[in-house]
Amino acid sequence: MKQLMDFLWLVVKSRLDHESGRSEVLEKPQLELHIDPETFLGKTIKNLNIRDRDLLLLALALAPHLDPGLLDRCIQKYYPDGTDLPEFGGYKSKHHRGVIPTGETLLFLLAGSDPNTRKKYFSLFQESILFQKKLVYLGETSAEEPFFSGPLCLEQEFAEKLLLEAVRPPRPGTGFPAELIETELGWEDLVLSDKTLAQIRELENWLTYNETLMDSWKLRKKVKPGYRVMFLGPPGTGKTLTAGLLGKYTGKSVYRIDLSLTVSKYIGETEKNLSALFEKASGKNWILFFDEADALFGKRTNVRDAHDKYANQEVAYLLQRIESHPGLVILASNFKSNLDTAFTRRFQSIIDFEAPGVKERMLLWEKNLPENMNLEKGLEIGGLAKKYPLTGANIVNIVQQVGLRTLAAGDHSIREDVLLQCIRNEIQKEGKIH
Repeated sequence: MKQLMDFLWLVVKSRLDHESGRSEVLEKPQLELHIDPETFLGKTIKNLNIRDRDLLLLALALAPHLDPGLLDRCIQKYYPDGTDLPEFGGYKSKHHRGVIPTGETLLFLLAGSDPNTRKKYFSLFQESILFQKKLVYLGETSAEEPFFSGPLCLEQEFAEKLLLEAVRPPRPGTGFPAELIETELGWEDLVLSDKTLAQIRELENWLTYNETLMDSWKLRKKVKPGYRVMFLGPPGTGKTLTAGLLGKYTGKSVYRIDLSLTVSKYIGETEKNLSALFEKASGKNWILFFDEADALFGKRTNVRDAHDKYANQEVAYLLQRIESHPGLVILASNFKSNLDTAFTRRFQSIIDFEAPGVKERMLLWEKNLPENMNLEKGLEIGGLAKKYPLTGANIVNIVQQVGLRTLAAGDHSIREDVLLQCIRNEIQKEGKIH
């Protein structure tokens, strides 16, 4: 990182020498990088082939983070009595006391004050690999201000990887209505039918090989970006766990969208919240998981009033954003009948998470009951699996209740009466009669 700051100092010094008349010849500093190739910076420079103007752009965008006073010191050295020098650009913010470089600062370092030369470099803001991949961008300006006066900003995740070699998960809130899903479980803990598991493996294949496929088979211009899948099934059948495992085994972050923070009764606010969400996810390679999606994306209503009209517009807006999102988007719903067929047609895959049958329930009991705890004589799990149509989530809850009661009673085995009572409690909790 210090090499980049030393390089930036030499570039600024060379430009100010020339512009102030101290030197008739503009020297072009050369940079020989000796950066650890195992660091994120080293890998980024190699993979994106960053050099020359892009290297200067990266150094300039990093300066406020690494050497906040660098640009101030340069200006003060050449203009100790102060100067406006509007061509240099830059500004001071509310909290940062150093000069924050802008697009104008980059143009000044590359072209000086000559308007024709500056114009030649305007294309850099579109051609640079850093701008193309949105790793660096120009911040917003007021309508009356030139857009090149916007600050040079590092995309947040990119900045964190450069500076911290790690990424901080975004905090859930109205600005980002989602939470990170993580799990310590593995595929062996997921009990589903063979048909459902085969479909999930296809999703894992897409996450693992899609980029290679797009490039080696030259399909990038022919196939829409991203993958859209619907998980259908009652609560507790493994939809959320599946999403978490897909992320865990493909190295991608999974964010569960909190619809209570997304949907608003105020017209236009839902689209605004969804827009903020997708903008935050842009370029991140995240998996977006919309749980209980039928709350927002159920059957579209007939237009009776303004609210019906805007409710339909919200669905249309979501479809548009989902279809343009380059990553995996999962929408989970409890009931297929709640969903509009025009909506489901937009998905590449619809996966049914059926309530577990006897075979699956038997596996769930075996996987969740502790190996070090015996069952009371005469208590058979096979009979429970046949008699009680429970989901995986139900069985986990029951085992937890049984465990607490067994420990409190000081028992050394699981009693049949305790287990049956906990099963009845779980069934009654969901309003079922058995």
